[in-house]
Amino acid sequence: MVLISLLLQEETSKKSDCVDINGSKPHIQPALGMGFESIDDAWEFYKTFGKVTGFPVVKSTSVKNGAGYIRSYKFTCARAGKCSSVSENPLRPQATIKCGCQAKLVLQLDCLVGYVISQLNLDHNHELKPENARHFRCNRFINSRVKNQIDLLDQSGVRLCKSYDVCVNEAGGHENMTCSQKDCRNLIDKLRNSRLGEGDAVAILTYFAKMSSQGLGFYSSVDVDDTGRLRTVFWADGRSREEYKEFGEVISFDTTYLVNRYDMPFAPFVGVNHHGESILFGCGLVVYEDTDSFAWLFTKWLDCMSGCAPPAIVTDQAKAMQNAIEIVFPNSRHRWCIWHVMKKLPEKFKSHRNYLRITYTMKKVVYNSQYQSEFETKWMEMLQKYKLYDNEWLKTLYEERHRWVPCYLNDCFWAGM
Repeated sequence: MVLISLLLQEETSKKSDCVDINGSKPHIQPALGMGFESIDDAWEFYKTFGKVTGFPVVKSTSVKNGAGYIRSYKFTCARAGKCSSVSENPLRPQATIKCGCQAKLVLQLDCLVGYVISQLNLDHNHELKPENARHFRCNRFINSRVKNQIDLLDQSGVRLCKSYDVCVNEAGGHENMTCSQKDCRNLIDKLRNSRLGEGDAVAILTYFAKMSSQGLGFYSSVDVDDTGRLRTVFWADGRSREEYKEFGEVISFDTTYLVNRYDMPFAPFVGVNHHGESILFGCGLVVYEDTDSFAWLFTKWLDCMSGCAPPAIVTDQAKAMQNAIEIVFPNSRHRWCIWHVMKKLPEKFKSHRNYLRITYTMKKVVYNSQYQSEFETKWMEMLQKYKLYDNEWLKTLYEERHRWVPCYLNDCFWAGM
C-alpha cells in the first residue's frame, strides 16, 4: 500500500516526469488499495489530484460504525448529481455545474493503515480544465497575509477593488492568488459584522461586570478572535439559571433574530414553564454561524447550568448546530422544528405543476401518520404518485425523518413545542 508520505515525496521531487500544479498530469494517481493515515490526508491528496487534472472535488457522504468512528468516506467530482432546484423565472434558469459526473473516490477504514481506497472511478463526462483549477471552490482560500492586508486597508477606508489590486501585485499576479475578489468581499462583510463599536464592546463588558458584582447568580462569557474583537457572547441571569432547574426538560435554540446594526444573530435558549409560557434560559450573540461558534456557546451554557445538559433540544436544520449538539450534548435528543421544515414547501415545489397537491399530501402524510411503518408507506406512495424519487431535498428529509416527523418522536417529552 502507498502511504501519503510517498505522495509528498513525489510531489517535491525533481524528476522530469513529475509536473507542477499547472501541468496536465500528476506523477501519482489514485489507485485501489492506496492507504492514508487520516481522512484529511486523503482529502488533500484527492484535491491536489483534481487541481492538477482539472476538476473540482467535494466531500460527499460518510458512514460511521457502532463505535462512532467513520468507517467509510466518499469524495466526488463537484459536477456529480444533477440540479433539482428550479428557478421561478424561466428566462433566468438556475445556474449549476452539475452534469451527473460519476467520478469518485471511496475510503474504507483499515485497522493497519488508517484508510484505504476501496472504490475508485477516474472517468469524467465533462471537459477537464487544469488552467481554471485555481477558480474551483475547493482550491480557494484566503491566507492570513491577505486577510490582514484586506482588513487593514478596509479600516483605513480603501475600496475593495484597490486593496485587492495591492494583494495581487504583492502576490506577483492573479495566477498566484488563492482567492477571488468576491471571496475578499465576503470576508469584509464578515469582518465588518464582527466589529462591534469600541464603545459598545466596553458597554457590554461593563454591564457584565456590574451584574456579576451584585452577586445575583449572573453568568457571562465572551469569546474573542485573534485580533481581540468580540466574536461570541453568552450571558444568563440568576432567575434563568433557577428556572432551568425546574423546567429544563426541553429547550429551544434559535438564531433567526438579528441585531439590525451589526447583523449579528441573537441566539436565545428558551423553555416552557408549567403555565405553557415561554421562559428564557440564556442569551447569546454570534458573528459566525459555524460549528465552532455554536460549540463554544453550548459549552458555556452547559458550564452556566452546572454541567446539566438538556434531555431534549429543538433547533432548525442548520448543519453547524447539529454538529455542535453532537459534540457538546451527545446524549440529548435533538429534534428539528417542524415549522422550519414545512415552511420550505413553497420554495421547493412552487414551480411544480402539482404544487398544491404535493403540499396537501405531504402535510397529510407527516401530521396524520400514527406509526412509523404507516409514515414510510405513505411517503413512498407520495414519491411514486408525483414522481419525486430524484428530489434531493425529500431524500435528505427522509434520511433524517427521526429528527422531525412526529410519529418518530412521540416517545420523548417535548413540552408542547
